Amino acid sequence: MDFSTSKRIVEEGSQFVAGGVNSNFRYGAPPNPLVFAKAQGSHLVDVDGNDFIDYYLGMGAMLLGHSPTSVIAAAKNQLDVSVLVAGQTPLEYQAAQKLTELVPSAQLVRFASSGTEAIHAAFRIARATTKRMKIIKFEGHYHGWTDNALLSVAPDLEQAGGAEHPNAVMGSEGQEKSEEIIVLRWNDIEPLEKILRTHEIAAVITEPIMFNSGGILPNSGYLEQMRELCRQTGTFLIFDEVITGFRVAAGGAQTALGIAPDLSIFGKALANGFPVAAVAGRRELFDLVVSGKVLHGGTYNSQSVSIAATLATLSEIQTGEPHRKITDLHEHLVTGLKQACEKSKLIYEIVGFPAVFQLRFGLRGPTDYRSSLGADRAKYMRFTSELLQRGIRVLPRGTWFLSSAHTHEDIDKTLREASTVLASL
Repeated sequence: MDFSTSKRIVEEGSQFVAGGVNSNFRYGAPPNPLVFAKAQGSHLVDVDGNDFIDYYLGMGAMLLGHSPTSVIAAAKNQLDVSVLVAGQTPLEYQAAQKLTELVPSAQLVRFASSGTEAIHAAFRIARATTKRMKIIKFEGHYHGWTDNALLSVAPDLEQAGGAEHPNAVMGSEGQEKSEEIIVLRWNDIEPLEKILRTHEIAAVITEPIMFNSGGILPNSGYLEQMRELCRQTGTFLIFDEVITGFRVAAGGAQTALGIAPDLSIFGKALANGFPVAAVAGRRELFDLVVSGKVLHGGTYNSQSVSIAATLATLSEIQTGEPHRKITDLHEHLVTGLKQACEKSKLIYEIVGFPAVFQLRFGLRGPTDYRSSLGADRAKYMRFTSELLQRGIRVLPRGTWFLSSAHTHEDIDKTLREASTVLASL
């Protein structure tokens, strides 16, 4: 495939946009950042005319695909009603009610514009309510790019120190150092219990399933023990469900795993590509927000068009039909990928759920960030680069997202091309 037009447009655009992209996460895989002309269903078409079956899906946001009729219609209709009112519209209450119907632990909701903002709000609520300042996070977990959260996401092990007592490694130059974040190894209950029983901790924040790095499931009983320790020590348990929310299950990973956090963060699939996120949790935990003692604000929170899309998206999810279709597609895709990997005699592992799963090479059974580094990432990068040349767009980090807009024809083509590439590896 030829990507020269994308390359030229990005180079020319870099005169006006720093680096030619508006998020460092968009630098992407070789050969160069792509510029897209159209997104429809499960496909993307770039400015060179290349057509891709898309498994990025807006980094996981497009659960219903790129052009779901009901969501697009809701957004278009709202444009004739209001865009931004600096007040309330009935839609935001309807969308919040839908969210609470889908997520059992969510009694009250506050909408935001991004997962990063919602995380920040959750930290503030936890600290104000507990009158404690320290927060525990885990290596390899991503909770947004603010200074108080961008720690030990993908740390160099020389900087990270020992696994028992990891250093908090900052993720960016110019980042303000935080003394209030304690970093621990995930899937290991002993150090977590020790810290919770000997320190005053406001909150523990975790991805319930590690899909930002490694695609790792929680060990049996681990999250249940985490839940109980937080309850015993008066510590907030925060689930970052920006990726897992509405993908792992209609009610998020927490319903699939049967664990109720105190606060949850949602984004991405919440509004199928529109910039909406939410912090949700038990009613009494929002008392300080309601009183005004904890400030949560934002000009674009519950912006009318985005909230119309949110309500339409959640209504579709609530029917159960998107997940039924995705489950069928997932079985087709994963069965074929396993057969192709085994035929090629590769060491591999596929972990996850129908709408989001992880494929890795050279490693089975990692339990935390450090053990996940044993995967053959160079081989996987070659795999994704070759697939891109064949019209299949897959994230280089190993995460695959499926939508209800994918078809069995998409899966058949993906498996044909993947089989050819895997044989060459």
